[in-house]
Amino acid sequence: MHKALVACRAGVGSSLMLKIKVSEVVRENEMPIEVEHSSLDGVPGFTGDMIITLPDVAEELMAKNLSQKIIGIGNIVDKNEIKMKLDEALASFSQ
Repeated sequence: MHKALVACRAGVGSSLMLKIKVSEVVRENEMPIEVEHSSLDGVPGFTGDMIITLPDVAEELMAKNLSQKIIGIGNIVDKNEIKMKLDEALASFSQ
């Protein structure tokens, strides 16, 4: 089971909507991912496998060379984009 943190700067509006959509995609596709939610303040203490966020925040997090896989979602209500990026992330863990 993989752990994912859905986060944005404040941890309210956009990331909460994104968490709902990510959770739906995970459930509908029976993906082995446990989804958590936080503001960016929760990132330093997060020990899971991936961080899911918006593209601008993803770029900032990638620059920090974190150990987690960083996933930027452009359209937070597009389940196809979310599924594709989660599939890619899961495949990268299998390599």
